[in-house]
Amino acid sequence: MRPYRILYHHRIRADDGQAVHVRELIGALRERGHTVQECALVPKTAAPARTAARPGFWQRLQLPRTAIEVLEVLYDRSGRRRLVDAGRALRPHFVYERHALHCRSGLDAARALGVPLLLEVNSPMVAEMERLGSLRFPARARAAERAVLAGADAVLAVTRVLGDLLVEAGARPGRVHVIGNAADPRRYGPDAAAAGAAVRRRWQLPDGAFALGFVGYARPWHRLDLVLDVLARPGFEAVVLVLIGRGPAIGPLQQAAAARGLAARVRALGEVAADLLPAHVLACDGALIPAINAYASPLKLFDSLAAGVPTLAPDQPNLRETVQDGATALLFRPGSADDLARQLARLVQDRAFARALGAAGREALRHNDWTWTGNADRVAAVYEGLGVGRAP
Repeated sequence: MRPYRILYHHRIRADDGQAVHVRELIGALRERGHTVQECALVPKTAAPARTAARPGFWQRLQLPRTAIEVLEVLYDRSGRRRLVDAGRALRPHFVYERHALHCRSGLDAARALGVPLLLEVNSPMVAEMERLGSLRFPARARAAERAVLAGADAVLAVTRVLGDLLVEAGARPGRVHVIGNAADPRRYGPDAAAAGAAVRRRWQLPDGAFALGFVGYARPWHRLDLVLDVLARPGFEAVVLVLIGRGPAIGPLQQAAAARGLAARVRALGEVAADLLPAHVLACDGALIPAINAYASPLKLFDSLAAGVPTLAPDQPNLRETVQDGATALLFRPGSADDLARQLARLVQDRAFARALGAAGREALRHNDWTWTGNADRVAAVYEGLGVGRAP
């Protein structure tokens, strides 16, 4: 596979899971020998690994939703100009854009430069915003999304479920490819395992404790309340819920745990630096995805697979694209505390089975190359499949 010049565009402000995806994929593309120029208001590849740089103007900006959408619409012209100027200097083989609301900068710039657009899509953006009641200019948003989905030379959806939704929203079926999220198993080697053991000692868990870890920005819809229902049941006295991250659901969850006499078994660690996260994942006996939307490819799933930590997740089609119940993860009926308890009991009562399940998940990740470098190769293969020849 020959190296390519890639103009990578995104409009992400926050330093969250979206930013992780951007950094990881750009890093993997560069590792594979490609030249990648990030074009963004808030670049994500310049921050140090341990801590992000001090938030800039665009990250600190807080505006009403209507004002934000007005700025998103107005951005298109400046974004297109920024991309075209960068493209004339780089002479890219293709433009790679992470899809955003009201954004057609990448499509317009790719056409102006005479190169293909590869559009990465992580959610049915307009439908999602309408469901949340957060869309102020729906007609304009739908028109822009339909134009970009139809005009992109390749649409890269993170799951097949999402790919089908994107076809309904305007993407051409023959141009939709599925490239899910990924992880870097090299970060979960012997050094990380030793660091994980040290992290666990600092937690001062009781002997025989089963640390069930949740990683991410906890919101009410994550249904962490299901875990409290399970913790209160006989047979789960050894389980300690470890929350790695922050979010509006954590405070109420701690209050509810205290009211039920479970405060000591809910540990909220707060945000953990990216380079320390592998050790914290490895310090857990199990990884939990209590709820997820119907089309996502959750980063935390791939990280727990890479770590070899057995994963509990809802039984739904988008997750079954990656894991198999009883073979590489344990799946429970969405929203069911009873079924979550049934599956968690298998891990708590049979630690050897739990370790074997985690090892099988890690092997599945390795076998399928669900890694960032694997994704970089998939992106390059999609471009090559377009048959557009060499860039000027």
